[in-house]
Amino acid sequence: MAEARLLLELAGEAALLLWGLHMVQSGVQRAFGSRLQQALGVALGSRGRAFLAGLGVTAALQSSTATALMVGSFAAAGAVALAPALAAMLGANVGTALIVQLLSFDVTAISPALVLAGVLAFRRGRRQQVRDLGRVAIGLGLMLLALHEMVATMAPVEASPTLRTLLGAVAALPLPNLLLAAVVAWAAHSSVAGVLFVAGLAGSGTVAPEAAVAMVLGANLGSALNPLLEAGGDREDRARLRVPAGNLINRLVGCAAVLALLPQATGWLLALDAAPARLVANAHLAFNLATGLLALPLLPGLAALVRRLLPDRDASADAAAPRYLDEAALATPSVALANAAREVLRMADQLEAMLRGSAEAFRGQDREAARAIGRMDDVVDGLHRAVHGYLARIPQEALGEEERRRLAEVQAFAIALEHAADVVERDLVRHAAKRLRRGVTLGAEPAREIAALHGTLLDQLRLAIAVFMMADAEAARRLVRGKEGLRTAERDAARRLAEAGALGIAEGGGAAGLLLDAVRDLRRVGGHLAVVAHPLLERRGELLPSRLALVEEEDPA
Repeated sequence: MAEARLLLELAGEAALLLWGLHMVQSGVQRAFGSRLQQALGVALGSRGRAFLAGLGVTAALQSSTATALMVGSFAAAGAVALAPALAAMLGANVGTALIVQLLSFDVTAISPALVLAGVLAFRRGRRQQVRDLGRVAIGLGLMLLALHEMVATMAPVEASPTLRTLLGAVAALPLPNLLLAAVVAWAAHSSVAGVLFVAGLAGSGTVAPEAAVAMVLGANLGSALNPLLEAGGDREDRARLRVPAGNLINRLVGCAAVLALLPQATGWLLALDAAPARLVANAHLAFNLATGLLALPLLPGLAALVRRLLPDRDASADAAAPRYLDEAALATPSVALANAAREVLRMADQLEAMLRGSAEAFRGQDREAARAIGRMDDVVDGLHRAVHGYLARIPQEALGEEERRRLAEVQAFAIALEHAADVVERDLVRHAAKRLRRGVTLGAEPAREIAALHGTLLDQLRLAIAVFMMADAEAARRLVRGKEGLRTAERDAARRLAEAGALGIAEGGGAAGLLLDAVRDLRRVGGHLAVVAHPLLERRGELLPSRLALVEEEDPA
């Protein structure tokens, strides 16, 4: 009965520790998530800066797994080189070690103050960011409280002769200790939680110093498995596994080296500080510093090895299959939104190819253009469904105000692209095919006008992408002005059709009618693209709520 109660108390305290860690992560992500991701992306230019950036982001998020998902997302897209991405993971590992260093000191006394300050900020804060930082403070307070209670709960274990005999027998075998801690860290999704668990065991005297160092190695190894397993949802896109795989290889080599020198390493650490909690924290920091500094110059070779083991995906893969919608990233909203945005850009690429194909269909005699564009529209439709399904699975409670706005923008642009592609495939290309069936000759001037309008739409699409990716206000203004220009072109085409009908020129009327149909469809495409500019201009106060003139209604009496 006493043993069952002990296990229940330990499980509850471990759950409290993990919940506090979750609150810290979610609070930081809500307050600074997108800015942290942007800063990390900018810093991944060289190995030195990437190392420091990985350290800083992990210290803020309290999770190297979240950092690994961000870095892996950049590297899989080719936005950064693999060697700097691996350097960022080395920094992330050191970042978790610094967190453990802080928590290894006796800072339990500040736990109530952190919880109190966090609750006040969460309940009284007027700004969303203040409430998110209150969540962070509550999480830190709960982590410290859980650690204190865990150490107190483990204290009576020393009085159990049977358990001490069992642990003493296992203590002479470093590998079982390593595997036990690896399982704990993997299950907790956090090396911080795993190492704190080891610190609790060491602090109560349950495990010997040498066994504690072996368990620290296991905690590092187990936490390196999480990003690799969570990034493996798309087996065809093996490139996304490179960063976590490289990090795992680095830790495997480090664990093997330390196990070979375990007695000597333990002696050095005991000479530095013999206190059990400090021994564990120092072992964690020393391991990650040593593996980081030794591996940093060797990263180009490691990157080449990982590329060879995990080559790029087959270029002939299904174009309609999403490439960046990583299910594991759903727990980190800023990463998930970035993944969805990258998939929406693939939709934009398909729409650009459809517009070029449409222009060729009006200009040439290719009767297969409609089928090719139809296949591209199927790709857009497939990506559109995948993006919206992915966004729907992002936990709404994990979204901050900025992330909610970005989610709405991604959804709106995806819908706009899908509708624009439908117009091109169902209407615009159909009119081009009708020209070939009826043998209508457009004439030099209408042909030039249709080609020019296609060029204008391609420019509009590029402006829409600039607004979507960079919130470019000038691009948004040009996008809205371009929409008005397309409306003018439609009026001119309608006037020409009326003139051709008045003159009774049948052939000219046919060409003029086809021109009007094409212009109308192109204007509809431009209208869908201009949608992306409206939210930005509305926030800046540069867009009227309605084009309808406000006039006083006359009294009929």
